[in-house]
Amino acid sequence: MKKLIVGLCALGMMMSSAGIAADKVKIGMITTLSTKGGYLGEDIRDGFKLAIDREGGKLGGVPVELMVEDDGGKPEKGKQIAERYTQKDGVKIMTGIVFSNVAMAVIPKVVREDVLYLSANAGPSKLAGDGCHPNYFSVSYQNDNLDEVVGQYVSEIGHKNVYLIAPNYPAGKDHLAGFKRYYKGNIAGEVYTKLDQSDYSAEIATLRAAGPDAVFFFLPGGMGINFLKQYEQAGLNQTIPLYGPAFSFDERILGAVGSAALGVKNGSQWTHDLDFPANREFVDAYRQAYGRMPTLYAAQGYDTARLIGSALQATGKIDDLAAVRTALKKADFASVRGNFAFGENQHPIQDIYIREVVKTETGFTNKTVKKVFTNHVDAYAAECKM
Repeated sequence: MKKLIVGLCALGMMMSSAGIAADKVKIGMITTLSTKGGYLGEDIRDGFKLAIDREGGKLGGVPVELMVEDDGGKPEKGKQIAERYTQKDGVKIMTGIVFSNVAMAVIPKVVREDVLYLSANAGPSKLAGDGCHPNYFSVSYQNDNLDEVVGQYVSEIGHKNVYLIAPNYPAGKDHLAGFKRYYKGNIAGEVYTKLDQSDYSAEIATLRAAGPDAVFFFLPGGMGINFLKQYEQAGLNQTIPLYGPAFSFDERILGAVGSAALGVKNGSQWTHDLDFPANREFVDAYRQAYGRMPTLYAAQGYDTARLIGSALQATGKIDDLAAVRTALKKADFASVRGNFAFGENQHPIQDIYIREVVKTETGFTNKTVKKVFTNHVDAYAAECKM
């Protein structure tokens, strides 16, 4: 009899554990962990995981399971992972995509299938405008935002003739469009390079011949590293100042390029030195966990996880997507960026800054120079009809 009781207790404990495991909310992360841009996805993942780890495996008090897959920067692979998440794993929340071409291949389909997608990076204009959807939230930005602030700043300080460079894919076009929306001077040249290009000697020669008084470029990840090094080798960093969005000046890039980026000003909605309690906590916790300064991507991953946590805390589960959407729209969490709210198209309304690359005792980093936009709304919000 005693053995029977012990056996039944053990069975009950197993069933209880199985029930707890079954109640975990699955979060599917599709991101880029390989190729030259692989560290971008790594930082998004690490920032997201930090939020989970700080809650002991939970978000908003609800146990979660983070599933991570590498899309290799390939739209077709991203679609395959998304299909597996939805059809095999029953995932109802996805995040993590780095590049806009992958986002455009994956997001429109999954949101139509009653899956919530929260972007921790890519913010293509189509999804902010007439391609918006109730199941899609951008927790990062709309692609143009970090270029619009540079266009405004470059105009304010008096540059009259600026040369533009970006990769030939949706985000590249969005970023240059954003700069031009606020820049009031002349465009000396507008060049689109191959995605994942490594040699920019031809483009730099053409740029030199054009004789601009400044260059604005968007080349994220390894592309930015190569361009900055080659720009310095050509001696142009001494005569033609560079500007860009934060993506080409994150701390991982700065560690690779060093002095080639010194003094460059860039646009961002986040910097590690923003004096908000949530940001100070995040930066300290990230450095302790990973032994490095967080990047913009890590901050976005962390905020995305915290936003999901706020919705899970309010609803307690994922079954009622309408209730989760309502909770997400409230953005009831302490963002590392300070001011944060969603607009009508479920993209951020937030402050945007100019940063400068500086040298410290431990290397190169960014410091906040000036807030240029307060509660900035993206240019496509009016086109969204939800």
